[in-house]
Amino acid sequence: MPHPKAFRFRLYPTPEQMTLIHKMFGCSRFVFNHFLAKWNESYNETGTGLSYHQCAKGIPALKQSFDWLKEVDSIALQSSVRYLADSFDRFFRKQNEAPRFKSRKNPVQSYTTRFTNDNIAIRDTELKLPKLGWVRFAKSREAEGRILSATVRRSATGKYFVSIVCEVDIVPLPKRDTAIGIDFGLKKFAVCSRGEDEINPKHLRKRERRLAHWQLLLSRRKPEGANWHRAKRKVAMIHEKIANSRNDFLHQITTRWIRENQTICLEDLQVSDMLQNGRLAKAISEVSWSMCRTMLEYKAKWYGRTISVVAKDYPSSQLCSSCGHRNPEVKDLSLREWDCPVCGSRHDRDKNASQNIEKEGLRLAAKTA
Repeated sequence: MPHPKAFRFRLYPTPEQMTLIHKMFGCSRFVFNHFLAKWNESYNETGTGLSYHQCAKGIPALKQSFDWLKEVDSIALQSSVRYLADSFDRFFRKQNEAPRFKSRKNPVQSYTTRFTNDNIAIRDTELKLPKLGWVRFAKSREAEGRILSATVRRSATGKYFVSIVCEVDIVPLPKRDTAIGIDFGLKKFAVCSRGEDEINPKHLRKRERRLAHWQLLLSRRKPEGANWHRAKRKVAMIHEKIANSRNDFLHQITTRWIRENQTICLEDLQVSDMLQNGRLAKAISEVSWSMCRTMLEYKAKWYGRTISVVAKDYPSSQLCSSCGHRNPEVKDLSLREWDCPVCGSRHDRDKNASQNIEKEGLRLAAKTA
């Protein structure tokens, strides 16, 4: 079954190509901000905003007023309008906040172009992009399937990347008769019902002292000076290493769970509410439970697995996984081990919770099958 899949590579543009990439960043940002202002103006006057087609029809007139818009890829300008329309659609569905104006001072800039008439192609270690021509890139793997679009992005560290979205026929994995319940935590990233404990790698804590050192230097240096830019890039590089390490860990662990199990049972954690706890907010943000769940969901869709999500009010820690007795004393988070007063079974708090999550997840999966 065909699925959209992104392949990310690092770009090595020439100085001329780099200049043109920056022009496309600026033009895409200008078009987005222009029609966002028009949308807000229309909404304030009439109570209704602008549709994608109304904005797209205004691009030719905008090009006549600003000749420099003709120097860049026209599809990238249309994509900016498309993203604006999608942002408002998600806003009215209460999936995100209202779109805001983009700033040229944002260290991360990007634009998107779509495949048409072979304007995007790959040849050995070169990538063909509209207006840029052939750009050298680090070909770490083969980009499979039919190319749909390409997004060029400059990171905060000054590196250039391209994400090529392709339509790929992904073959589902062979079915298995195994299931797993996962209880996420802070001391341990995850405790699994099958007996495996995944240690929390704490990528941020490992680099926290070095990060604090360069953030202190950045705060003491004159803004926009040479030393200030150097310190700013150092801070960005540390954050990039933390993000890369975290993504690598999450990809490895989620891929292993998907390959080894047919059904993965999770608890529906309300991370946004949990972040209101000031003492634990930093630790909760660091473990990235939401990103882990997102990875599991799209990989399960690719490979024919089932994700069963247990309700957030399910008392997984309080129930005895052997007899089902509910012990309200386990509400005390300091109680890490307890004995069931009915059957006498001794439980580790997290292990018991993961086993209950597996049972409830399999029950829900069988109910919806």
